[in-house]
Amino acid sequence: MAEAQTSEDRKKDTREKIALGGLIVKAGLRYESRALLLGLLIDGRSRLNGNEVERARLTGIGTEAFGRDT
Repeated sequence: MAEAQTSEDRKKDTREKIALGGLIVKAGLRYESRALLLGLLIDGRSRLNGNEVERARLTGIGTEAFGRDT
């Protein structure tokens, strides 16, 4: 049973990573270096640290981008 759970956990992890990769593509960053992408994410994380105004601003940008899909 533990082996089946481990397999399900791996599948869930894989699906999550694929979805996160899709966000990179959606943002138009597919061909950027991994170092740049990591730098952007680390910088973004530091900008969000307790900054609800920035969180709301960036969430709005993302929501708008997802809305263009429909």
